[in-house]
Amino acid sequence: MTGPDPKSDLHHYLGVARDALLWKLEGLAEYDVRRPLTPTGTNLLGLVKHVSGCEIGYFGETFGRPFPDPPAWLRDDAEPNADMWATADEAREDVVGLYRRACEHADATITELALDAPGVVAHWPEERRRVTLHQILVHMVSETTRHAGHADVVRELVDGAVGVRRDLSNLPPGDRRWWSGYRDRLETAAREAGRG
Repeated sequence: MTGPDPKSDLHHYLGVARDALLWKLEGLAEYDVRRPLTPTGTNLLGLVKHVSGCEIGYFGETFGRPFPDPPAWLRDDAEPNADMWATADEAREDVVGLYRRACEHADATITELALDAPGVVAHWPEERRRVTLHQILVHMVSETTRHAGHADVVRELVDGAVGVRRDLSNLPPGDRRWWSGYRDRLETAAREAGRG
């Protein structure tokens, strides 16, 4: 699991976040993995697609290790936000497959390079674009965990499923009735605070 090696620790937590993100797609219909459930269009498959691009760029181009055959939606001339949703022609299996290949490519970079290996993030501001593998690992643990959190909320809106894994909700035990009462209590407290 984790130990005295910082690279192994970071790699482990990146893996945990990756697994959490992919779990959010399990057992859902095509419509549900693509549905935009926020005003900005956040959807489960789009989050996986976006993080695929992050893995490809940060662990590939940054360290002079380009990903073979990168998708067209990663080009500079791609439609804005093309990485945040899947078209009807983009199969879920293809998006998930791309993510798995991007992670394998990233894992090779992580394994083969030292934490102090230098890289350049071309799209970052000049004063911050020179990085190390250590910085990028921290960035990607943060990035992936952030989007896994988005996916957790979206999945809860779809069918009520929550947690890091199917077998680990990381929430107090309670049935639907308990959670309904709990939510009502929070709503009451929010209304009272809003009036005060």
